[in-house]
Amino acid sequence: MKTKNLVLLFILFSFGTIFSQGKQNQELIDKALQTENLENQFTILLDKSPNFQQFKNIKQVNLNKYKKNFKDSLKAISMKFSNAYAKIATQQQKIDKLKQEIDKLNNHVSNISKDKDSISFFGTRVSKATYNTILWSLILGLLATTLLLLFKFRSSNSVTKEAKKSLLDLEEEFEQHRKKALEREQVLRRKLQDEINKQR
Repeated sequence: MKTKNLVLLFILFSFGTIFSQGKQNQELIDKALQTENLENQFTILLDKSPNFQQFKNIKQVNLNKYKKNFKDSLKAISMKFSNAYAKIATQQQKIDKLKQEIDKLNNHVSNISKDKDSISFFGTRVSKATYNTILWSLILGLLATTLLLLFKFRSSNSVTKEAKKSLLDLEEEFEQHRKKALEREQVLRRKLQDEINKQR
């Protein structure tokens, strides 16, 4: 009888120890399910749940809490991904908009460079080098024409002076010849008058 009592007492003590240990394990599991991340929750749930041969005896309540935590974590991750994708899409739109603005600015800078390096000449855009070539060609052409005209003017002026001098000389000679012819005519008239007078 004493042996039965001792065995019974031992069994009760074992159940009490197991029960108190099970209660402590349940408190650890409850705490882990509220505070730990999913991986630690799963590890503690497996480690602290009682074994039955090769199987784990996990309470349905604990599995439901873990499932809820898992769904909440998935939902939070999904929200983060959705927010991240929305943010990425917004940033991609901003990047595309900035690229368009950069392209516009590059075109504007290119046009400014073309405008800076070119000049409107008779309604046509020509490069500054071409404009300078045309301008200097015109200036040199005008200078050459001016020098040619100046040379021709001097040459014509000297010819004109010589012609004027020749004309003056010719006029003097003509005047002298006229005077001589007038004197001769007067002499001849006197002679004629004298002859006429003699004849009377």
